[in-house]
Amino acid sequence: MFSYNQAFSRNLGWVTPQEQAVLRSKRIAIAGLGGVGGSHLLTLTRLGIGSFHIADFDTFDLVNFNRQAGATLSSLGRPKVEVLADMAKGINPEINIKPFPSGIDEYNLSEFFTEVDLYVDGLDFFALPARRAAFTACAKLGIPAITAAPLGMGVAYLVFMPGGMTFEDYFCLQGLETEHQYVNFLVGLSPKGFHRPYLVDLTRVSLSGRDAPSTVMACQLCAGVAGVEALKILLGRGKVWAAPHYHHFDAYQGKWVRGWLPGGNRNPMQILKRHIGYRMYARLSRNSPPGASTPLPSEIENILELARWAPSGDNAQPWRFDIVTDDKLTIHVTIPDTNVYEYNNGQPSLLSLGFLLESIRIAATRFGRSLTWAYQQTGRHEHAINAELPVHPEVTEDPLLSFLAIRSVNRRRYKMIPLTPEQKQVLTAALGNELEIRWHETLGERWRMARINMLATNVRLRIREAFEVHRRILDWEREFSMEGVPVKAIGLDPLTLRTMKWVMQDWPRMHFMNRFLGGTVTPRVELDLLPGLFCSAHFSITRKNTPAAGDETPSLVRAGQALQRFWLTATRIGLVMQPGLAPLCFAHYGKHKIAFTTDNAIHRKAEHLAAKLSQACGIQDSDNLLFMGRIGPVSARVESRSIRRPLSSLLNTPEANPK
Repeated sequence: MFSYNQAFSRNLGWVTPQEQAVLRSKRIAIAGLGGVGGSHLLTLTRLGIGSFHIADFDTFDLVNFNRQAGATLSSLGRPKVEVLADMAKGINPEINIKPFPSGIDEYNLSEFFTEVDLYVDGLDFFALPARRAAFTACAKLGIPAITAAPLGMGVAYLVFMPGGMTFEDYFCLQGLETEHQYVNFLVGLSPKGFHRPYLVDLTRVSLSGRDAPSTVMACQLCAGVAGVEALKILLGRGKVWAAPHYHHFDAYQGKWVRGWLPGGNRNPMQILKRHIGYRMYARLSRNSPPGASTPLPSEIENILELARWAPSGDNAQPWRFDIVTDDKLTIHVTIPDTNVYEYNNGQPSLLSLGFLLESIRIAATRFGRSLTWAYQQTGRHEHAINAELPVHPEVTEDPLLSFLAIRSVNRRRYKMIPLTPEQKQVLTAALGNELEIRWHETLGERWRMARINMLATNVRLRIREAFEVHRRILDWEREFSMEGVPVKAIGLDPLTLRTMKWVMQDWPRMHFMNRFLGGTVTPRVELDLLPGLFCSAHFSITRKNTPAAGDETPSLVRAGQALQRFWLTATRIGLVMQPGLAPLCFAHYGKHKIAFTTDNAIHRKAEHLAAKLSQACGIQDSDNLLFMGRIGPVSARVESRSIRRPLSSLLNTPEANPK
C-alpha cells in the first residue's frame, strides 16, 4: 500500500517534515516533456511535488532514445504527456496531473498557468515562440520561471523571478529573424561557452534544420539544478540568483560559473558575441551536411543507400544500379578514358568497384542477406557486376556496418603515435589471404614515403592532363560535396588555397607559376611532406600472386573488397587514413614508358618516381603494388568532406520498385 510520507521520507533531513508537506501542496507547470522536460517531471515528482500541469503535443520516436526519460520501445508512437504521466503516477499514485496534449498556445496559456506556483521550461531549444509566450505570461502573472539548457555535457540555466529582469529583457529577441533569435538564446544562456571546445563535429549543429546534438548526462544535470532552484523558490529557502545572473556548469571540463550580465544580451560583450554568432550561423547554413537518411521502400534499396558511401577516385561514383528483383541487381561501371589518373585500364575504378561490393555485402548483413557476384566486361570501358543478395539464416550483422558512412579520407596531419602490435594484427587480418602489407614506420621510412608523394605531386601539378581533372573535381563553394572534393578537405592552408584558386583559372597561368615561380613547392610541403611525417605509419599493399589470365579484373575487384575491409577496420579502431593514388599512377606510366603527357621531361620524372617507389616499398614487381597510404590517430577534426549523390540519381530505373 502506498504511503506518501514513507515514499518520500528519505528527503527528510534535507527538508523538514513541514517543508515536505509544503512541497506536496505545490503545483508546477512544465511545458515540453522531451530530453529535459521528462526528467524535470520525474525529478520533481521524487522531490514530492503534489500537482503538475504538463504540456507536449509530440509522440516518442527512435531519435529520442539517447536522452529522453520516457523513450522506450514500449512508448514508441505514444503521446509524451500520456507516457510521462503514467511514469510519474508509478512513483506517486496520489499525484495530481493535468495534461495538455496539444502543447501550449495563446488559447490555453491562461488555463495552463492557473494556480501554478512555478514554471519549469522543458521546451525544445528551437521552440522559441512557445517559450517566449510562456515566459511573458509568467512575468505578467508573477510566476517564477526556470529554464535549463543541456549544452554538451553540462547545463546552463537562468531563473526569472517576479518583479525582476524578464526573459525578453534578458535575451533581446524582439524584432529579430528566427535564426538570429536562436543565436541570441544560445549566447544568453551560455556567455562563457564552456561546451564549445569539445564539440567534435560542428556540422551536427543545424539551426536552419532545427537539429543539434545532445547527451543524457546534460539532460539529467538540467533536472538536478532545476530541482534545487525549485526547492529554494517554493520553500523560500536559500538565495536565488535570478537574471541577470546566469549559471553554467560543465561536467566534462569540470568548470562552473555564476556570472552577472547587466543588460543581458544588450551588454557590449554580448552584442559582439551575438554578431559573431550571426556570421557563424550564415556559414553553417551554406555548408550544411546531409541529414539522416529515411528508410526506403525495399530492403535492397536500403542496402544500396548504405553502400553508396563506398569511396571512389575523386568521389566520381562511377557506378549505376539496375534493381532486377528483390534480391538481384546489376551494377554498371563506366571508366572515363580522358582521366589521366585511371591508369592500367582503369585500375582505380575497378578497385573502387570492389569497395562498393564489400560495402553492399556489409550493408546486406543488416537484413540477414549474403552476397554473391559475377563479373562481365560489357564494352571497352564498360564493366558490369551481376549480384545476388539471398536471405541466409546464418548471416549476422557485420560489426563494420556502422562505419560505412563514417569512413572518409583525412588529408590533415595525424598524431605520431606508433601503431600497436594489436592494431597492426587486426588490420593485416582484414586484408585476407590474397594481399600482404608492408609497414613504413620509422622516421626515415616516413621521410622516404613522403618524398615519394612529393615526387608524384611534382608530376601531377606540371601536366595539363591532371590540371583539367583537378579543375573539374575541386569544389570551391561547398564544404560537403556530392560530386568531387571540397577544397577545404584537401589539406592546404587558407592562403595557399586563395593563391591556388587564382592560379587554376587557366592552364597558362598554372604552367607559368609552376615552371618559373616554384609553384609546386608549397603544395608538396603542405600536402605531402608535413602530413607524411606527421602520422603513425605509411603502408604499401601488394598482391601475393600475379592473377591468372582472364582473372585480372575480378582479382582487382576482390582486392578492392579486401581494401575496403582494411579501411573500415581502421575506422573502427579509431584510426584515419589517406590513400596515395598519384605515386602508383605515375610510377606505372614511368615503369612501362607510357606517354601520358606531351612533356618528355615529365616522362623522365615518372621513370625516376617508379624506381624510387619500388626501392622504398622493397618490391621487384611494382605492378602488384595495388594500394598505399598513411595512417594514424586523428589530431584535429575535419569539418569538410566529400559526401555522395542521392541513391535516386544512381539508379538507372528509379521509378521501378522491386516486387
